[in-house]
Amino acid sequence: MKFFLDENFPKSAATWLSQFGHEVFDLRGTEREGIPDHELFAYAQELSATILTTDRDFFHTVPHLFEYHAGVLVVALRQPNRKNIMAKLDWSLKYFRPSEFANRVIQLRDKTWSAIPPLDKVC
Repeated sequence: MKFFLDENFPKSAATWLSQFGHEVFDLRGTEREGIPDHELFAYAQELSATILTTDRDFFHTVPHLFEYHAGVLVVALRQPNRKNIMAKLDWSLKYFRPSEFANRVIQLRDKTWSAIPPLDKVC
């Protein structure tokens, strides 16, 4: 899979995902660092990459603005830290099939998850 790290997502995710054969894009340290969310989203779509973010706005806006996209995974925890975010990322890659990310926004919370459009799975 291809993943696009939002600047608020742990940088360690890039190394971790690469170890499992995933392609990872990260704008940190490039001239595009700090671009607005709508530009970040557009660039991720050019790359056909699923966005990994902690920005809850993506969960509330993308499904209403875009029917087709490469997917968004939002990790929205009460006390986010690298360890907890990475644990949620690990869980999501074990739980969801790669095909379930396309055209879907998934939000992982402390004890629950939701998706737009919904999935039939029960956690």
